[in-house]
Amino acid sequence: MKTLRWIKGLALSACLAWPAQAADLRIFAAASLQGPLDLITKEWSQDVAVSYGGSGTLARQISLGAPADAVILANAQWSDWLVDQGHVAGPARPFLSNQLVLVGPNGAAPLPDPDADTLMARLGSGRMAMGQHMSVPAGIYAQAWLEHINVWTVLRPHLAETENVRAALALVARGEVSLGIVYASDAAASDGVDVVYTIPSDTHPPIQYPALAITSAGAAFLDHLATRTDLFVAAGFKALP
Repeated sequence: MKTLRWIKGLALSACLAWPAQAADLRIFAAASLQGPLDLITKEWSQDVAVSYGGSGTLARQISLGAPADAVILANAQWSDWLVDQGHVAGPARPFLSNQLVLVGPNGAAPLPDPDADTLMARLGSGRMAMGQHMSVPAGIYAQAWLEHINVWTVLRPHLAETENVRAALALVARGEVSLGIVYASDAAASDGVDVVYTIPSDTHPPIQYPALAITSAGAAFLDHLATRTDLFVAAGFKALP
């Protein structure tokens, strides 16, 4: 199973730490959800603590016993892994989708129909930022696109892989790299990047955000979350059909 190969390929530490959370409700969520999810947690009647991170990291923390009432990931294979391994009862709730984009720092020129030559010319001696291709969903989708356009082998030595997609976005926004692959919602949330190319959705697996309730309190929160998809769509996410 491909997911198991990703997990075996990860450098797992002997002890993964998670934040201490003194709150009525504890949510683990993919980093790309932060803006709209922060707004929604403020509406909730209870005190909510949200731990944001890469989906692979969050899934592994839950598998090791991290206390959480619900988890929202950015890739269905990580939620399937949690259910298949018996760490969380399923099924997962499909929640949202997104769009993958190629971004550069403010003022970067468009890069239509990128290929190995145009990407390497734009990078020069620098690197392209993206999530870790073995664990971060945005990185997994990015690898699929790069393989689809036959540039993965050429680009791989020139990648700056990060622990979550927001970290990749920050590298571009700070001008530390000239290109990055992030979600459209991330690009919309940053004043420091411009989209130079919108990656076609048929060049990588479908982007999905599955949600899993771990406790009854988490299930109630996810019920409310499903009524507020308008906030996510306004932030650049896509509603599921």
